[in-house]
Amino acid sequence: MTETGTKLNPKDLATITVLIVSAFVVILNETIMNVALPVLMHEFQVSEEAIQWLATIFMLTMAVVIPATGFLLQRFSTRGVFMLAMGLFSLGTLLAAAAPGFGLLLVARVIQASGTAIMMPLLMTTILDLVPAHRRGVIMGNVSIVISVAPAIGPTISGLILHSLSWRFMFLIVAPIALAALFIGSPRLNKVAEASTMPLSIPSVLLSIPAFGGLVFGLSRLSANGLDGQTLSILVVAVLSLVAFTMLQLRLQKKNHALLDLRTFTYRPFTLSLSLMVLAMVALFGVIILLPLYLQNVRGLDTLATGLMLLPGGLLMGLLAPFVGRLFDRVGPRPLMIPGTVILVLVLFGYSRLLGAETALGVIIALHLTMSLALSLIFTPAFTTALNPLPHSLHSHGSAVLSTLQQLGGAAGTALLVGVLASRIGAGAAAGADPIQAQIDGFSAGFLVASVCAVGMVVIALFLTKAREPAPATAAEHAH
Repeated sequence: MTETGTKLNPKDLATITVLIVSAFVVILNETIMNVALPVLMHEFQVSEEAIQWLATIFMLTMAVVIPATGFLLQRFSTRGVFMLAMGLFSLGTLLAAAAPGFGLLLVARVIQASGTAIMMPLLMTTILDLVPAHRRGVIMGNVSIVISVAPAIGPTISGLILHSLSWRFMFLIVAPIALAALFIGSPRLNKVAEASTMPLSIPSVLLSIPAFGGLVFGLSRLSANGLDGQTLSILVVAVLSLVAFTMLQLRLQKKNHALLDLRTFTYRPFTLSLSLMVLAMVALFGVIILLPLYLQNVRGLDTLATGLMLLPGGLLMGLLAPFVGRLFDRVGPRPLMIPGTVILVLVLFGYSRLLGAETALGVIIALHLTMSLALSLIFTPAFTTALNPLPHSLHSHGSAVLSTLQQLGGAAGTALLVGVLASRIGAGAAAGADPIQAQIDGFSAGFLVASVCAVGMVVIALFLTKAREPAPATAAEHAH
């Protein structure tokens, strides 16, 4: 740690800034494709089920690669891992921009996702290593801009691009920024790897693929097809693989050889904050999916108008995040998270009751802005409270666990709320209800379920306290 007084030295600040900008670019890319899927379906003359793979394969790759990042961050230097992440992302982006057919675009998305998966744990681990616990709130505030704002504005940006340009510009605009981040950032990062000789556990890697990849794939099928026999089989195999993976990690971590060290869960603030974060991702991703569907299917807005309606909320989260981080450093998690979770419950319940065929668009924007305020009060304190108590030896593993469960929370939220929506629409159609009213009933039910998840967040927030800063890392810990 190179720290004087309360300010980060310029080199550490430059390192974190480069990583935050790079992470924003790669996370933005995760949702930028969603609006473009109908355009690409027409362009490549493929089915709706096939085109969904452009989104599904990205989530699958993320879920499979993220658990291995704890190992990568302990074995290789910050510069080496950064160059791998941004190199893969840049290569995938350039390949996607030039893709002559659907197959190559799918491969490009896998390469992009591999870089994206490495980037977030790298960013969080570097912050934990460089920033003392009493200063992390304000820095994590900037990280929450990446995690919450980038996915929220992705559809708006793609809507603006598709309104007047070819779909290839979604990648052509991102590629130069990614390459600039790679070339500007690499010389500024530490090129010395930590003294770790931890071997790679091949059985852990092989088990993580059906465990995490299977869960995300099964949940994405659940949201699309309901619980058919094949989806149930995938989920059962995934759960069994996850149990086997967990048991193997518990055995390997006794020798410090685990791919994903689960001793992070022995820290109560980490476990509580992580549980709250998963519920928050269920609510966030549910709204990211449900609200645009409502605006387009019930209100008849086009993708550009939908994106512009949701943009103010995303921008508000970005503006508030650093201020919330500073407040967190002063007052701790509860004074921020309890009001935040209560507001989130009220907004989601409000959505379930107020959305109709004639609801004023101003009311919808006001609700979305209020929800963005609530999420701002939740994300930064949750991340910081989760990671603050971890010792140096568990920084990379804690970041990897957090990023993995974020992905699973997002997939679970999408599956749960889209499943509720589809079942209510189906029930309404079977009863001969008006199609628009059946959809409104479905959206009301989906938002009601999201509000119940948010009640769970209120309960967890009541038990969160400001974590103590762990003891400084010893030479032995650094060697692990």
